[in-house]
Amino acid sequence: MSHIENNIIVELTDVSKSYGKLQPSVDAVREVSFVVRRGERVALLGKSGSGKSTLLNMIAGLDRPTDGQIRVSERILSKLSPAEMADYRRERVGMIFQAYNLVPWRTALQNVELPMIFARRGKSDRIAAAKKALAAVGLAGRMDHRPSELSGGEQQRVAIARALINSPELLLADEPTGNLDSSTAAEILESLSRFTESSDTATLLVTHDEELAYRFSTRVLHMQDGRLDHDSGANSA
Repeated sequence: MSHIENNIIVELTDVSKSYGKLQPSVDAVREVSFVVRRGERVALLGKSGSGKSTLLNMIAGLDRPTDGQIRVSERILSKLSPAEMADYRRERVGMIFQAYNLVPWRTALQNVELPMIFARRGKSDRIAAAKKALAAVGLAGRMDHRPSELSGGEQQRVAIARALINSPELLLADEPTGNLDSSTAAEILESLSRFTESSDTATLLVTHDEELAYRFSTRVLHMQDGRLDHDSGANSA
């Protein structure tokens, strides 16, 4: 049975990542294996230095594993050419970061439409989709504001709308509420949950916050010292 028939979006098999050519090298990730299915919201939970962000970067195609294999849908990432990898990141994956990464001189609407510009979508389609995405995260009245005119929570909502504008198969979120107070963080996660549930997007969230992980996710993967310590989900394979 194929990965598509199994609804498997992400599959990691014995993935490891080491840094440094001298011995002993630093093992950031050690023999990690798991799958994420379509529509699942999976949290990677661990302390700073546990390897969770390194793992996310490899799934995003921003870094390569030293050993093991990462498959996203039917793509083995290590076999993609640079052009294919760029297409994968642009069209298949949405990313949200703790630092928002908004373009400061662009309005909220212009920030959200950026992925569609890179995908060479028409202007009318871009604007309509960006307006719809911003309305879905509660920012219909803030579309013409620049990042400096928005609160931290509003900026992160813009980042969420931008990450999901191209309907990615996979959403990767690295500590997306790390700079926000607990009340605003809860609102952001609620917006994220609604968006991903309606689109059936698979989501992988990196966090050190246990309460947040269990509140947002359908499964929690615990990482410690670069290893997958345990998987709280019953259907992890």
